[in-house]
Amino acid sequence: MKKILFTAGFMILSMLSDAQDFTFGKPTAQQFELKRYDKDTSAAAVVLKEYGKAYISNNDLAVVFEYHVRIKIFNSKGYNSGNVEIPLRKSDANTFEKVRDIKGITFFVDENNLIRNTELEAKQIFKESKAGKYHDLVKFAMPNVKDGSIIEYSYVIESPYRFNFRTWEFQSDIPKAYSEFCAVIPGVYNYNVSIRGPLRLTRDEAVLEKECFSPGGGWKADCSKLTYIMENVPAFVEEDYMTAASNFKSAMYFELSDYSDYRGAKHKVTKEWKDVDRELKTDESFGLQLKRKDFFKDRLEPVVAGKTSDIDKAKAIYTFIKSQYKWNHVYGCYAEEGIKKSFEKRSGNVGDINLALVAAMNSAEIKAEPIILSTRSNGTVNTLFPVLSDFNYVICRVTIDETSYMLDATDPLLPFGLLPIRCMNDKGRLVSLDKPSSWIDLSASQKEHQTVTMKLSMDNAGKIKGTMDILSSGYEAYNKRVAIKKFNSVDEYVEDLDERLPKVKFIKSQIFNLDTLESGLRESFEIEITNTEKDQFYLNPFFMDRNSSNPFKLAERTYPVDLGSPSESRMVVQMTFPDNFDVTNKPKSAALALPNNGGKFISDTKIEGNTLMLNSIVQLSRPIYTSEEYHYLKALFTQVSQVKNTNITFKKKI
Repeated sequence: MKKILFTAGFMILSMLSDAQDFTFGKPTAQQFELKRYDKDTSAAAVVLKEYGKAYISNNDLAVVFEYHVRIKIFNSKGYNSGNVEIPLRKSDANTFEKVRDIKGITFFVDENNLIRNTELEAKQIFKESKAGKYHDLVKFAMPNVKDGSIIEYSYVIESPYRFNFRTWEFQSDIPKAYSEFCAVIPGVYNYNVSIRGPLRLTRDEAVLEKECFSPGGGWKADCSKLTYIMENVPAFVEEDYMTAASNFKSAMYFELSDYSDYRGAKHKVTKEWKDVDRELKTDESFGLQLKRKDFFKDRLEPVVAGKTSDIDKAKAIYTFIKSQYKWNHVYGCYAEEGIKKSFEKRSGNVGDINLALVAAMNSAEIKAEPIILSTRSNGTVNTLFPVLSDFNYVICRVTIDETSYMLDATDPLLPFGLLPIRCMNDKGRLVSLDKPSSWIDLSASQKEHQTVTMKLSMDNAGKIKGTMDILSSGYEAYNKRVAIKKFNSVDEYVEDLDERLPKVKFIKSQIFNLDTLESGLRESFEIEITNTEKDQFYLNPFFMDRNSSNPFKLAERTYPVDLGSPSESRMVVQMTFPDNFDVTNKPKSAALALPNNGGKFISDTKIEGNTLMLNSIVQLSRPIYTSEEYHYLKALFTQVSQVKNTNITFKKKI
């Protein structure tokens, strides 16, 4: 991420002659004739031109954002570009963003080869006030979108949130021929400006506007008019195993550092961590909740009774808190209800539950501290200077005999010491009541591990019988428990497997350690596999693997592959077949290693007499791989996919 620090009133470069909005509703003949976008011939739609402007209103100091875009639709896959959602932030009933002056028009060619247009009507615009606690959504669908259409719309957002000014994303899910953003910033406001993403600006220029800001009281200020342009912007394509797309899209970000009032007094906005520490420790919904450990004193006596070690006490308290609270699926670093009220209601947000966990541990004289973090879908945090709004989650760190355990009590199926993957997002901030806060690396304490072992035999009729054992540990055990617990019983889970795998019949089944969370989960099945062919039979031993295709399909990936945790999966098959059968097809042997000890794929299928033996291992030793390592991963999973999609073929001897 490139950082650009500036003082708005002193950044004066050349005048940009064409830095202005384009005329609404006047597409050109060339734009109508366009059949494809030459820079990306696979694109279903392209932004022909996009313009945005943000400035601070003289009337109420709101940040006003004007947006205007024109898009060419090539085929039906691009119709989704006509479905528009405008997110609006809100804090409470008095502090919120609002949108106005929405207008839209669709141009299309009718059956007589005449250009027609349909305007967006007010009744086609909808507001979802319950889209989320801290945001609303205004939605509309552009009318009469067809192959070859040109859609155009604009709107204005007024925002009371001056801290972030306005973020401008150059990249979206479709390419853009031209994208321009203009920020008009009064000299009394100093912003830290950063550009994120792999793409370079085509142009960035600034000009001084004299006395453009006059909020009242007879005083005026000059403004810096900053213009950023990107041309021929490629689409940002999301793929599996990534954190928030906002981490990687090419975009401009603004964060307010300080501002001056009409008297010339400067007010610092960008805080130091010591300021944030003080704020958190004295906050009613954070630090003061941690001090209410006496609330748990009597309640924990029966919980820790008979426990002689701190680790056993900590595990008992962790289980107790998980059983007392039901997470309402609301994120947050702060307690919404508070420890006492949420305990009585037996529900709460992340802050209610995990701050209660910290307080309960400290009540039992077990050292515990909160860690605030940003989840994978929320984006990475700014480590250069503290921005509390970057954080949306809190967990508990317990330290026993110099060993630390990170805990999240929101999920009853999480074992002690295992955080959900959503928390595996670079760094968190450890907040202590008696010392300065500090950065903590968020890394998975366990890997995702599974071993499948099959012992099978085939008779002359092609029926295959035998046993299948699946041993899962770490994140794989957690994922399996989540999948099983979605059903009312284990029997229903097995019935679902039976329905999804029509050629496989589950005769008997047992599941071990389903509720013993700190042990591996074992599934044991007695199975039958039927064949319908007469003299030729097939077996794919990877039938339990729902995803046998290569998850990596991009020609280039400009952002890292983030798995969340290391992983390892093994397959061991031993199968006997009748003497009058030959194996005419089997998976090819494979052996591929990733650079820098990053992992490996090894697969081997052998025939010894009338016994077939298959051994396969896919090992990914690291949770994160760089974009430069992407092609190695892609090549590895190409081979994995080929092996998993190859049937073993048995044919009767003539």
